[in-house]
Amino acid sequence: MNANTDFRMPARRFTATAAATVLAAGPMVLAGAGSAHASVDHGRASAVVLRTGLDVSLLNKTVNVPLAVSLNEVRAPRSAERTALTARLDGVDGGQPFSVLRADVASAKATVSASGAEASTNLTHARIHVPGLPLLSLIEVGQVTSKATCEAGRKPAASATLLGGVTVLGKKVTLTVGGPTEVKVPGVGEVRIDFSKTRTTSRTAAASALELHVSVNPLKLNVADVEGTLTLGSVTCESPSAAPASAPASVSAPDIKPQGAPAKSGLAETGGTSTTPFVVGAAVVLLAAGGAAVALGRRHRS
Repeated sequence: MNANTDFRMPARRFTATAAATVLAAGPMVLAGAGSAHASVDHGRASAVVLRTGLDVSLLNKTVNVPLAVSLNEVRAPRSAERTALTARLDGVDGGQPFSVLRADVASAKATVSASGAEASTNLTHARIHVPGLPLLSLIEVGQVTSKATCEAGRKPAASATLLGGVTVLGKKVTLTVGGPTEVKVPGVGEVRIDFSKTRTTSRTAAASALELHVSVNPLKLNVADVEGTLTLGSVTCESPSAAPASAPASVSAPDIKPQGAPAKSGLAETGGTSTTPFVVGAAVVLLAAGGAAVALGRRHRS
């Protein structure tokens, strides 16, 4: 192998590598500039059988115990279903576990798909207690259900139903839609109940089967003073967002011409194709590499 071969081989390798790099990288850059991906919002849904926000004061307000309970609370996008028949709070009834809810059926469900979102609850033969009333139920219901549906392209809907009787602080009551029902029991307390509260917007829906505003202080002894709210069968949903318009497959670069330069004919007239810029780029690299090789050869011979 002579001296000329020694410098020509590295130069040839450099030339081939540079050309391959330009030709391979060109289409990748084009593809990256033109592709566009958008995630689709499938909506949301949530459901909870029982939620309490009660302030419990014990022993003449010397001890305050917040009664915050959420039973069977589920949320989607990930579809979920939960069933539990009791909810308990520790350390209220003389330090013993206290049962807030007992029911034959207590379930919540939330589902989400590309076509819409839905949430529902079902509570059957339920009895709810608060501290200070160990033998008397705050409320008893036969069956209460709630449902919120948000389908893509349709107006959302929300509803709540009540089947069977309702007993509040030992008194049978009749609930009506559109206004609160107030129950007062001397020596025990009072409860205000809102039945079937619903609201909808263009994309959302919500419903609460029963909302109770509670004020209970048995015999005004301040053994257990209970104030706050309690909700049965709360559901919400949000419909999927509209799918965005599909992006173009490629984004063409703006046609920029030097000022004062005459307009050139298109690629179609000269036989050019979409790969012409990359071929030209490769040719430039090859010319540069060839020039470098010639310069090295002259330097070596001198």
